[in-house]
Amino acid sequence: LEVPEQNGAFFNLRQHHGYPTPLLDWSFSPYVAAFFAFRGVPIGFSGDGVVRVFMFNSYEWLRAFPQINILDPVFLHLSISEFVAISNPRLVPQQAVTTAPNIDDIEEYIMEKERESGTKYLEAIDVPAKWRETAMGDLRYMGITAGSMFPGIEGICEELREQNFPSCS
Repeated sequence: LEVPEQNGAFFNLRQHHGYPTPLLDWSFSPYVAAFFAFRGVPIGFSGDGVVRVFMFNSYEWLRAFPQINILDPVFLHLSISEFVAISNPRLVPQQAVTTAPNIDDIEEYIMEKERESGTKYLEAIDVPAKWRETAMGDLRYMGITAGSMFPGIEGICEELREQNFPSCS
């Protein structure tokens, strides 16, 4: 717990297995981000909803704001960390970078920093959710599937369930 990089890697490992943490994962890959956006949409969805993919300008954020290597400073912050994949095979294929905030409304906090600095840090792209099958099919051709994003039996079973039993997914 005294070594921030190892503590962060441990938090990241727990988060990748469903344990609630204060961390928020991002991906360097827009395709991986699209996979996670569409993953929550039911197969065969035909409504008017959208999925939203956020783009965070981490390069400019790192230049503008000091980064904190502890999870509980006494002032509001959003820090970016690239944790090592200690016993975490999900980190590498997800091309993950993690933000460690201590704020409730991350989007509002970033927008406040945009207003203060005049720099755009966060953008969003909305894509019709009904494009799920096309998008997931294209991502599958790129090798971006539940099996590749979640190495191990859980990811393989999710991928096979979607392919062989779409009505149960």
